[in-house]
This record gives sequence, structure tokens and C-alpha cells, in this order.
Amino acid sequence: MRTAYSVETVRAAERELMARLPEGALMQRAAAGLAVVCADVLERVYGSRVVLLVGSGDNGGDALYAGARLARRGAGVRAVLLAPGRAHAGGLAALRRVGGSVVEAGDEGAVALVERADLVVDGIVGIGGKGGLREAAVPLAEAARRGRGAVVAVDLPSGVDADTGEVRGAAVRADVTVTFGAYKPGLLIDPGREYAGVVRFVDIGLSMRGSGSGAGEAAAEALQHVDVARLLPVPGAESDKYRRGVVGVAAGSARYPGAAVLAVGGALRGGAGAVRYVGPAGGAVLARYPETLVSERGPSRAGRVQAWVVGPGAGDDAATVGEVLAADVPVLIDADGLRLAEVGDVRGRGARGVPTLMTPHAGEAAALLGVEREEVESGRLAAARELAARYGAAVLLKGSTTVVAEAGGGGVVRVNPTGTPWLATAGSGDVLSGLGGSLLAAGLSALDAGSVGAYLHGLAGRFAAEGAPVSAEDVAGRIPEAWRSVVRG
Repeated sequence: MRTAYSVETVRAAERELMARLPEGALMQRAAAGLAVVCADVLERVYGSRVVLLVGSGDNGGDALYAGARLARRGAGVRAVLLAPGRAHAGGLAALRRVGGSVVEAGDEGAVALVERADLVVDGIVGIGGKGGLREAAVPLAEAARRGRGAVVAVDLPSGVDADTGEVRGAAVRADVTVTFGAYKPGLLIDPGREYAGVVRFVDIGLSMRGSGSGAGEAAAEALQHVDVARLLPVPGAESDKYRRGVVGVAAGSARYPGAAVLAVGGALRGGAGAVRYVGPAGGAVLARYPETLVSERGPSRAGRVQAWVVGPGAGDDAATVGEVLAADVPVLIDADGLRLAEVGDVRGRGARGVPTLMTPHAGEAAALLGVEREEVESGRLAAARELAARYGAAVLLKGSTTVVAEAGGGGVVRVNPTGTPWLATAGSGDVLSGLGGSLLAAGLSALDAGSVGAYLHGLAGRFAAEGAPVSAEDVAGRIPEAWRSVVRG
């Protein structure tokens, strides 16, 4: 599992470690790891042209010391200083001792120097930076982007908010980001994740979970195969279709029968033993999935279920949504269900008394919060937490980075690392709803059902796409392959 910590928590852990180490030792550890990654990116260090973009903080010091190590191996290293009077003195001296040279950001030719480099190291701003790049740094960042060389960011691309992934202005776009001691949430969450490129972790000895003052609760985490495999429901020798869980799907309408078919398709592949369908699209569902248990008697009379999925393609059927929310079982609410549900009924462990999982996309989340869609997309972590706090439900916020927050908005937020932009296709969310609801019925918590569902759905999307457009039905059909991939590791 990739676990990310806030800047405050990382800083506390750094202070605790530095108190036990000789002065400068922690920076040397970081610089050594950074230099190794830079050498890997270059492949051939001797004779290469390396340009360091150096700000005023320790981030710039890391870059300078790493540059000195590369210069000792035969690279031509030049540092572009954005704050010449405040650059790290020890790092500057180390670079000059091995033949490295220095120019100032405003000097003629500095931009061309960046454009011609084989490698650009972004040491402008560290994890404490807020807002976009300062004016003097913008031309250098743009030159790095259009230049010939790879861009390696030190700890975090400059201009990206470490705690949220927000980008409020110009920022460096890195090909590789070398992060020290702990992952930061901004490396896992878009738009910051997009700016970070490939993230390489360097262990510098920080203790994030120990008993010392530096230890703290994680802000975000990203599951990996081994974590998902532990959570997947597995039938035992005495299991039957009812013991494995039954998921009810109340979806579709005369206008949107396909939503019901797709939600049932996701549910059938999600670990529950049986799927009950209630709604006007029973004929279409049976034609595609004859194993479905179809009822025309409404949710409360359809038979026993362990969880419900409600909302995909429901149109204006508020009565069905209300009936499902009145049930004493976990419920996943999506699409039209989010719009139709009464605020007082959408309560995870409050008014409902049982877990609830809401699965909005950014537009739906914005409507629920009463803000603009852009605000949700630029601050996904905060939006998911606020929804979870306001409605007392677990929230799976779909998008370029899917995040899952616990009911109440506290605790760690799960960030889904799988997926592909090809999943942005009609009906894909209906498949995810069915899959997540099935996992709820199989016994997973709302947080785990949302996290595991998003992970499998993203993998299935990758397998289905392979670089080409896909349909939602294609994605549903590849869920078993994604499941097997996780189990096999």
C-alpha cells in the first residue's frame, strides 16, 4: 500500500530524525537517492548536460548536492539560481568544488540552457510551497517542458500543493518525481498526479508510524494488488448463493433500460451469490442475464437482499429510491438516486443506521455541495471529505482520480491508482455501481467496497481498452480477468 502523509506530519518526522543525526546528514541521504534516480534517467552520465533549477530552500540544496554527485561522474552541471542570495550555501560550494557552474534566472541564455539540457532537475519549491510558480520561475518551467531533456522533480513538482494535489497557477511538469521519506497526497491525486509523472520513492529513514512525535495518521492511501486481494470475498466449502450475499439492483427506466443491464452486469461479477432486479427494464435484463432474479413487486417485496444499488438510469422514480433507502441494509446510491434522495435519508450511520455509499461524479458532487464543478475537480480530496461529512455516508468521488472517503469525512482517504481515460464512456459508472453494490452484499464495508470496486473497475478498463475506445459492456466483461490478476499478484 502506498501511504501518503500531510506536510505537517512529514515535517515533524524530519525534525525528529534530524535531532538524532549529524548536521546535514538527512539532506545528504536525500541527495544521494536523487542522484541515483537522475543517473538512471540519463542512462549515460558522463558527458551529459544537467541543469538544476534551484530555489531558496532545502529543496534547492538537495538539487545542488545531487548535481555535485553527477558532476563527479563526468556530467556538465549548471545551476540556475532563482534567489541567488538565499541559495543553499553548502550545496553551492559542493557543486563549485567539482567544476559545476552557476547562472542566475534572469541572465541572458538561462532559458536556452534549460532547453538544451539532457536532464533538468526541478529544485525550485519544496513541499511547503503554496500557489503557483513565482513569475521568475515560469519561463524556466516552460523551457523545461518544451526542451529536449527529461525533467526530474525533487520531492514534488514545484507549483503543486503537496497536501491536496491542487495546481493554482503555473507548475513544473515532471517526467519523474523523486519523493523522500513518505508519499505526499498531492502525488496521488489529480491534477498533481498528472504533473508528477512516474514517482520514485527514496527511503531516508523517516518513521511515520512509530511512537515518536513524528508519527501521525496518514492523509491518503492507495491500495495495491496485495491489499485488494485480502479484501476480496471468497466462497467457502459450505457457501451457497444466499450465503455469499444477494444484491438488489433498483435501476433503469423506460428511457434508460441500458443502465439497468449494465448495473446488473457489474453486480453479477462482484462477488455476491445472486442478483435481484427491480424496475421497468426486467425484460432487457433477462435477455442479457437470464440468471437474474427479476421482480415486479417493488424493492420492499422483492425478497431478502444484503445490499441495494439504487439510482442508475432511474429517471424521476423518487418512490423507488425512497423505498430502497428505507431498507435496513447497506445501500449504494448513484446517478439519479443522488438527485432524488432526500437529504435526511442519505445518512450512513445516522438516520439510516446502516452503511451508505454515495458514488457521484464531479458534476453531481458539485450539485450536492452547492459549488461549481471546477471547484470539485481542482480539490477532489476536500470535496470527498466534505460530502462524507455532510451526508454521513462513505463517498466514492469518480473522476481522473477516484477517491473514497469514510462516512463522516474523517480518517484516511483512499485514492484509486488504477484506471484509464478510456473509462470516460457512457454506462461505465453503472457497471461500477453494480460491482460496488455486490461487494457490499458480500460483506465488505462501504469504504472497502468502494475502494475494491474502483480498483477492479479500473483494471478491467485497462484490460478492455489496451489503448483503444471501449464500451461499458466491454469493461463489465473484463472484471473477472481483473479479479484473477489481483489474486495472482
